[in-house]
Amino acid sequence: MPNDFNQQIIEEFRANRGRVGGPFEGARLLLLTTTGARSGVRRTTPVGYLPDGGERVLVIASAAGAPKHPAWFHNLRADPRVTVEDGVFTYEAEAVVLEGDERDRAFARAVEADPGWAAYQDRTTRVIPVVALRQVAGGPPEASSWGEALRLIHDAFRRELALIRREVAASGPGLGAQLRVNCLTLCRGLHQHHTHEDAGMFPALAAQHPGLAPVLERLDREHQKIADLLEELQRVLSGEGADPKTVLSEVERLADELEAHLDYEEEQLIPILDGAA
Repeated sequence: MPNDFNQQIIEEFRANRGRVGGPFEGARLLLLTTTGARSGVRRTTPVGYLPDGGERVLVIASAAGAPKHPAWFHNLRADPRVTVEDGVFTYEAEAVVLEGDERDRAFARAVEADPGWAAYQDRTTRVIPVVALRQVAGGPPEASSWGEALRLIHDAFRRELALIRREVAASGPGLGAQLRVNCLTLCRGLHQHHTHEDAGMFPALAAQHPGLAPVLERLDREHQKIADLLEELQRVLSGEGADPKTVLSEVERLADELEAHLDYEEEQLIPILDGAA
C-alpha cells in the first residue's frame, strides 16, 4: 500500500488541482499510476517531472539514490501503459525507458537544472533510469463546467510561467539546456492552446453570441501579440550563449501580456461558457 506521506501528497494534489505544499511546493509534479507487475493492482505515485518539448514529459526513477529501482519503474517495465494526472488533465501514456546517449543527455540536463539528481546517482551503483511518458489517449479537463476548464488551463500556464521566471532569474551567467527546454515547452503549449481557441471555441461562441464580436476581436488581437512575443522569446533562446538577462526580459514581457489577456478572457467568457453549460 502507498505510504502515508505519498497518500497525503496524492490527496492534496487531487484536491487542489495539482498544487501541493511542503517540500514539493512550486515543483513540477504529476501522479503516475502503474499496474503492479506481480499483483496486477493499480498503484499511484507522486513523481517529479521534466518538460521535454511538449510531446512528452520525463520522469526519473531515482528512489532518492536507493540501491534498487522504485516499484513504479518495475511496474512500467512490465506494462508500459500508464495513467498520468497533471492537475488539469488525466491521460493514458506510453512509458519508454531511455537508453544510451539519449538517457545520458536527458539526465545531464536534469543534473544541470538540479544537482540533487547527481547526488542521488552518487549514492547508488545502479544507473538511474530516465523514462519518457508520451500521451496516447486523453480527454477533456477534469472540470465541472467549460468555464472551470478554461480557468484550470489558464492557471496551469500561470504556474509554469511563474516557475520559469524564477528559474531564469536564478540561472546565473549561463542558461542551462533544461531551462531552454522548459521555456520552449511553454511556448509550444501556449501556441497550441491559442490555436485551438482560434479554430474551435471562438468561432463557436461567435456563432452563438453575435454580441461577443468586439470581445473576440480583442482576444484575437491579443493572441497575435502573444504569438509575436513567443516568437521573439524562441529567437532569443535559439542563439548561442543566450543571455539570461535578455531571456528574463522577454519572459517578463510575455508574462505581463499573458496575465492581462488571461484575466480579460476569463472575465468575459467564463460567465457565458458556464451559462451555456
